[in-house]
Amino acid sequence: MQKKKIVIKCGGSVIDELSSAFFGSIASLMNHGYEPVIVHGGGPAINAMLELYQIEPKFNNGLRVTCEKTMEVVELVLSGKTNRQLVHLLEENGLDAIGLNGSDSKCLVADYINKAELGLVGQITMVNGSIISKLTEEGLIPVITPVAVSEDGSRLNINADYAAAAVAKAIGADRCLFVTNVDGIMIEGSLIAEASVSEIKSYVSKGHIYGGMIPKVESAVSVLETGIDKVMIVSGKKEFYQNENWSGTAITGKAGVLK
Repeated sequence: MQKKKIVIKCGGSVIDELSSAFFGSIASLMNHGYEPVIVHGGGPAINAMLELYQIEPKFNNGLRVTCEKTMEVVELVLSGKTNRQLVHLLEENGLDAIGLNGSDSKCLVADYINKAELGLVGQITMVNGSIISKLTEEGLIPVITPVAVSEDGSRLNINADYAAAAVAKAIGADRCLFVTNVDGIMIEGSLIAEASVSEIKSYVSKGHIYGGMIPKVESAVSVLETGIDKVMIVSGKKEFYQNENWSGTAITGKAGVLK
């Protein structure tokens, strides 16, 4: 059976809501020849820890401004808490997983986006796809934190959506899933199974897609720019794949500006 790779991006806000049916879908994927790779965020937990340390969270164009103290908290939370939690959940549900900090073995290499404005925030320039492939070939699910290493050895904070897109491109993923707390894109009360980028743009302009769903679809569409043919928005609360049947919303076509 020809193995197909799939990248699953789990936002930090959805990890506590992941159901046994969600993990069952991952098992079904593996039974049907997919090798899953998970990239996760941890925004809410990072914000809670920053509050504990009395550090005010700051954002610039959706990216977390990251000073050295903030970077320490980001690594502490992502590697020490969120990654451990997700690996544990996978293992509890009978799936063999291994946590991998993005900076380990130069799994993720990045350059500063704008050091003056954003601090230790990076854009991925290289993914060590070979180490990821070695793990998946052994039947393990790599669970990767969006922390990269720069050429000067610094740890850089990476937006988890962008990290997932870079990993998907590097390993030649068949598709990339964005796990949320909703079933997919709902239009006038009905779940749509598939939409093109142009249709998504129309839904946004007409107000059918609004609020928190807008950044979700923007992230999904941005992955198409990397050459991945299909991205999906799926629910972490229920089954999203069973016997080659998908549940959620697939977005296909050429990427473009949504607004």
